[in-house]
Amino acid sequence: MVVGALTVDTDVVVIGAGPGGYVAAIRAAQLGFDVTLIDQDKRLGGICLNHGCIPTKALIHASNFFSTLKELDAMGIHVKDYAIDHAGMKAWKDSILQRLGDGISSLCQKHGIEVINGIAGFTSSTMMHIGGQSDVTAVNFKHAIIATGSLPVEIPGFPFSHPLVMSSRDALALTEVPQKLVIIGGGYIGTEMGTVYGKLGSEVHIVEMAERLIPTLDPEIVQVVARRLAKFNVTTHLKSAAKGLEEKGGRAVVTILQDGKEQKIDADKVLVVVGRRPNTASLGLEKTKVTLDKGFIRVDNQMRTTDPHIFAIGDCVGQPMLAHKASREGKIAAEVIAGRPSAFDNKVIPFVVFNDPEIASVGMTEAEAKQKGIAIKTGRFPFSALGRAMTLNQTDGFVKFVTDEKGLVLGVHGVGPGMSDIISEAALAIELGATAEDIALTIHPHPTLSESLMEAAEAVLGESIHIYQPKKDAGQADSAGRK
Repeated sequence: MVVGALTVDTDVVVIGAGPGGYVAAIRAAQLGFDVTLIDQDKRLGGICLNHGCIPTKALIHASNFFSTLKELDAMGIHVKDYAIDHAGMKAWKDSILQRLGDGISSLCQKHGIEVINGIAGFTSSTMMHIGGQSDVTAVNFKHAIIATGSLPVEIPGFPFSHPLVMSSRDALALTEVPQKLVIIGGGYIGTEMGTVYGKLGSEVHIVEMAERLIPTLDPEIVQVVARRLAKFNVTTHLKSAAKGLEEKGGRAVVTILQDGKEQKIDADKVLVVVGRRPNTASLGLEKTKVTLDKGFIRVDNQMRTTDPHIFAIGDCVGQPMLAHKASREGKIAAEVIAGRPSAFDNKVIPFVVFNDPEIASVGMTEAEAKQKGIAIKTGRFPFSALGRAMTLNQTDGFVKFVTDEKGLVLGVHGVGPGMSDIISEAALAIELGATAEDIALTIHPHPTLSESLMEAAEAVLGESIHIYQPKKDAGQADSAGRK
């Protein structure tokens, strides 16, 4: 690296140090490049680590513990005089973020990556200026990787500048539990945060315009979560629109419209989580050859933009906006710059919602397969019939397989304990072109939650042991062609 008074020359510059950007920077350094990583926050890790995935899951875990205390009597455990120390919970959560951020910084240092704390903007296809806190004011580069992520979407009448209106980032920084909380948006963030604060003692109201919560997922698995939400002091208002906000006596009064009728809900805070938009507007991309499509950066399957010097990854290139997708794309961009034949050729991307119970989904749903004209078979296995789920006192939910007529696994969808971990086996099965029989014949340890996958695969074949399935005639072939 050649450093002038205020200018840096580098092989690869990465803008954004989230799960896409820092992974891209480290992979590029592993491949022998001189790498500069730019982020406007002092602690690396991006929104996911500092204001999204990790702090959310920490609070979910803590709220699960608190909620479980109320259920221990059934196990013969009697606990009295427990309470929430929200400041202590926040300190514990923040300590996790600090450790993870320090770990990323240490990895960057060990790989010789120059980290610049500042705000980057392109001045050409091979140069950018740096504003903010950095002493460096310009970077000359051979290749750039844009990993600037996304920003929360505002809706009319509920600006994030209002002291009673929060984004998800604000909700994760609260210093006390609101007595009453209105959440606008019943997607995965809205239902996760509703579960957290409902368990911690808030009266929660979720306002969702669609006919059901998390409308992008299989309705059968979402229904299990929807039923459970009521147990956590969460009320859902479906087919409802948030129309306006008034402030009365330091409290928010939200007007919602449902079936042509207005209803007013007062609350301490209002959380707006209706979606996210690409963070590309202030990058100066008009000074490059990069092409945008509704704010998203156009890329090919090697993460190349329409400018030969510039790559882009993560939320800013399109859906799904998931950290693990961004990390995969970051590795691809670095490897393509190095001349390797890398490309985003994954068949599927798993999706997880950390509700209670957890939701996980990968591959085609029944509806998607039918829309494509594929003749399918399904098999499902309930957690209520699984020994390990019973020992955990978590028996709500099921695992469902969707296969083609020959048993090729097209999708796996589930709701229940441990689904966030179980789904990885399903994703691998689809990537490898496995069949339901392959999974059914794979020995799964007992007693474990992963047995639900084996049992659901057996259900496709009509062979599940722990749920009743009708007998076959002696000469009748099964789905694998066996008699």
